[in-house]
Amino acid sequence: MERLQKVLAHAGVASRRKSEQLILDGKVRVNGKTIKELGVKVTNSDKIEVEGVQLEKEQKVYHLLYKPRGVISAVSDDKNRKVVTDFFEGIDKRIYPVGRLDYDTSGLLIMTNDGEFANMLTHPKFEIDKTYVARLKGIPEKEDLRKLERGIKLEDGMTAPARVKLLSGDKKTGKAIVQITIHEGRNRQVRRMFEAIGYPVQKLSREQFAFLTLHGLNAGESRELSAHEIKLLRVLAETGKRV
Repeated sequence: MERLQKVLAHAGVASRRKSEQLILDGKVRVNGKTIKELGVKVTNSDKIEVEGVQLEKEQKVYHLLYKPRGVISAVSDDKNRKVVTDFFEGIDKRIYPVGRLDYDTSGLLIMTNDGEFANMLTHPKFEIDKTYVARLKGIPEKEDLRKLERGIKLEDGMTAPARVKLLSGDKKTGKAIVQITIHEGRNRQVRRMFEAIGYPVQKLSREQFAFLTLHGLNAGESRELSAHEIKLLRVLAETGKRV
């Protein structure tokens, strides 16, 4: 289920704020009933009308993008920087990213116009694993990594336990490559976790989202998710089972 004003905005009726005003003005009906309060949630099966015109159901699309560094995880940017939707100019649907990757982080990002699906994949209670590979300044000791495995305190609270693996360490350059898997999605979380143990991240990439990987893609390339992959992601979110 999604909030009515969000559905209107995603359908291209108006901006989120203007969609809210349309509701407050009594110009939106759901299943024949006029809605005048915000916060009402609707499903794909509900009949929605705006000023007497029925809202057309938009076909759902699902894409996997290999986001390059130096790209904003948004549909627009007030500084006119490149955004992830720039890679989908040939698609006539209003798609948006599921969650986000930082401007200077590359890797796997799902793009869709299915709000319910996006919420399932981003809400912490569904515990979808996300695996990152980080290049660190310094080579962490085992005990440092165990702190992340147990959960570490950040300014916005304790993190959930992570799975961490040292992939390589180069004593000559003083750098290490570490793989980390988390299911939370706080702002710049992976970078802050490594900073908390004293090893700043110099380069970061999300290599895996649940069972999805970047296999076969170069930075800036994308592919459609298969119906089977979409179904598996839903099952994973709904049951919490590893797939």
